[in-house]
Amino acid sequence: MLSIQNNHKTVLSTKNLSIRTETDSNLLLNNLSFELKEGCTLALVGESGSGKSITALALLGLLPSGLKVSGEVCFEGQSLLPLSDNEICKIRGHKIAIVFQESMSALNPLHTIEKQLSQVLRLSGLRKKEIQQRILTLLDQVGMTAPEQYLDRYPHELSGGQRQRVMIAMALVGDPDVLIADEPTTALDVILHRPLLDLMKHLQQTCNMALLLISHDLNLIRQYSDDVIVLKSGRVLEQGSTHAIFDQPQHEYTKLLIDDDLGSACSVFLDDNKTIPVLELKKLNVNYPMKHDPSTTFWERLRHKPPFFEALKPLDLILSQGESLGIVGESGSGKTSFALAVARLIASSGEILLDGHSINALSESALRPLRPHFQIVFQDPFASLNPRLTIENIVGEGVEASIPSKVKRRQVVADVLRKVELNDTFIDRYPHELSGGQRQRVALARALIMQPKLLILDEPTSALDRTTQRALVTLLRKLQIENQLSYLFISHDLSLVRALCQRILVLRQGQMVECQETELLFSQPKAIYTQKLIAATMH
Repeated sequence: MLSIQNNHKTVLSTKNLSIRTETDSNLLLNNLSFELKEGCTLALVGESGSGKSITALALLGLLPSGLKVSGEVCFEGQSLLPLSDNEICKIRGHKIAIVFQESMSALNPLHTIEKQLSQVLRLSGLRKKEIQQRILTLLDQVGMTAPEQYLDRYPHELSGGQRQRVMIAMALVGDPDVLIADEPTTALDVILHRPLLDLMKHLQQTCNMALLLISHDLNLIRQYSDDVIVLKSGRVLEQGSTHAIFDQPQHEYTKLLIDDDLGSACSVFLDDNKTIPVLELKKLNVNYPMKHDPSTTFWERLRHKPPFFEALKPLDLILSQGESLGIVGESGSGKTSFALAVARLIASSGEILLDGHSINALSESALRPLRPHFQIVFQDPFASLNPRLTIENIVGEGVEASIPSKVKRRQVVADVLRKVELNDTFIDRYPHELSGGQRQRVALARALIMQPKLLILDEPTSALDRTTQRALVTLLRKLQIENQLSYLFISHDLSLVRALCQRILVLRQGQMVECQETELLFSQPKAIYTQKLIAATMH
């Protein structure tokens, strides 16, 4: 058993915690034992599907009904596994809080941010003004500037990073004794990684709070954890102090996780295709309507058009066949708005030329025959995959018209799943039966089956561990060479962008800061903001 700093009181512990499926007794977690002490941080690391997230869910009694849990989980000496739902609800969110990995699926899409954050505070007896002030303070602490503007917004009106910060604020509302952070920086830009973890460490020291940190970002784990448990396929391979694990790893798998070499981007093809533009943007501009000032009268609102927020300022760009362009910038910089506009999923002005076709002026019916040529992989795979469909139906849906035979379509789906390193056993599963990394590979397969010329990847690796990221980048490079694919690769991880892309576009507050060849941008960044991004990545 792992003992963390013996001079602190144990808050949360497990002994021989095991999780298996009830139907086939498939072992998902095997004999996990640890002690988490007040004021200390324990990190769980491992590849996608290693058992990190189901461990977090098991601690709070949130596992689906099809899983069987054995062993012990104790909070301050009280055994949690035998507790009823009503009993554990008194602990969940108050004594032990969790920040979930996928913020879009964890937040209620029907409620405003203020309402969701205020639910716990209402039960504490605070007045309305006190609740609002507490919410504003929390949002400010987690890095949301001018937090009052977010109170009446809904989750879909926020960027991925903003939603994640709301999730962290929600977890901190009840001043918990134990905070479980499941990939808390997944959707955040690199500049905010350190401030956010610094905030958690400050709160931890102030409140003597224990922190269970789940992350695939080993740099953060090395800096912010006291002890580490390395998991693979539900089994503990190595555990000990952070210093010992990183300086003298004993297991080959641990050494592989620590290895940060992602390779380098392949060269753009040196034939005539290099000069063929797949995508050309002219003055691409995205505006979002804003709500009227509530103090204005009805007649004043009729006389004046609603104000607009310029999410993406006019931008010109050319992307060649076989080329990868990385798009980086902080949360809210316009990266996702850029991707959605190019994919014709939101309204925009300016001209979008895809393979010589001007698509921004086309109607939906006229655009439909061209849609297979450009596909998008969204940031949050759980929200973008239909939970009622099997993986076969999700991946094969786009080719139902072109491949009417179910037998042939099933074979094509199986082939494309193998391309993204998922075997045939996944074809009949549902999204909830897959890990975050496996769901993201299904989302990639759904796009690849259409045989696109342009692939828009919006944070496709944010939910993946480093080994899976390395495999996915290697796969994307291979597909790029074999099919001369062009990528728009959106990420806050500059090391991934550097490994895949030949050029990088830097956005900030909807405006292009600079666009250079990758290695030139890293060696000679022109803008101060770019220098800060690179410094945060290299730290």
